[in-house]
Amino acid sequence: MGGSSERVADLDETELIARFAPLLPFGDRTEIGPGDDAAVLAAPDARVVVTTDLLVEGHHFRRDWGSATDVGHRAAAQNLADVAAMGASPTGLVVGLVLPPQTEVAWVLGLAEGLAAGCGPHVGVVGGDLSAGESLVVAVTALGDLGGRRPVLRSGARPGDVLAHSGRLGWAAAGLAALEAGRAAELGKAVGAFLRPEPPLADGPAAADAGATALLDVSDGLLRDAGRLARASGVVLDLTAAALVDATVAAAAATLGTDPLALALTGGEDHGLLATFPPGSALPGGFRAIGTVREAAAGARVTVDGAPPDVAGLGWDHFRA
Repeated sequence: MGGSSERVADLDETELIARFAPLLPFGDRTEIGPGDDAAVLAAPDARVVVTTDLLVEGHHFRRDWGSATDVGHRAAAQNLADVAAMGASPTGLVVGLVLPPQTEVAWVLGLAEGLAAGCGPHVGVVGGDLSAGESLVVAVTALGDLGGRRPVLRSGARPGDVLAHSGRLGWAAAGLAALEAGRAAELGKAVGAFLRPEPPLADGPAAADAGATALLDVSDGLLRDAGRLARASGVVLDLTAAALVDATVAAAAATLGTDPLALALTGGEDHGLLATFPPGSALPGGFRAIGTVREAAAGARVTVDGAPPDVAGLGWDHFRA
């Protein structure tokens, strides 16, 4: 991976690309990968799902908390989850990097390895761009294929639908709290979930095939993202508190001296999938029922056991503390 003292300023752009490009996956849908002015991906559906996201050092990750491989894995996961949340299968990533000149070459190679791990065997990193700058930034655009399905939007939930979730709730929040408190060694499972989220990507297309009426990636906290779905659909989502906290979050909360329900409700970055299904539906994949959809009413768009949630805040907001 190169000596630890080697910096990107020691190489030119072509040399740096030559170091990390072999580490990136090609992907099943890639017809022409990196090396030309643009890549070419097969799109059998004739529609392409597109999403983009940023990770900025100091805002979204800290190098003293996790490795470059962690950052790459996380960058892939959070974008692929957005594709899955439309009911689509991810097909490719395009990655832009802003690198301060003193960035270690080994860090860039580790990032590439993390992207490859996060993509798995079927998704390619098909291109991107490099720039020097004062802050380290990872910008990812993800592409996906609907496979003939209709896209599942946030706006389709109807009163009487079952509210369901697939994936983890509160694990990443517990991991972040452990890192902030200097107690990472005690809560390794939760810290791992924060550094390398594992979104249930296959459950997005499965939800679409099962007739999901609405679908969304939970990235900024269950309360905040459920509120987005509720507003888009013009409904109220009533969460069942007993369905939200699992043993891992309960144990982490006990260690940290915090409220486990608050971790599940306001913690983001697990990148699970929140969906609504018609009443009586068999829930696909890893989905489990966590509430119901009700008629719109004055007051809170999201309730917990029929009442406004008794927690501080809603989740992550980029422009608020």
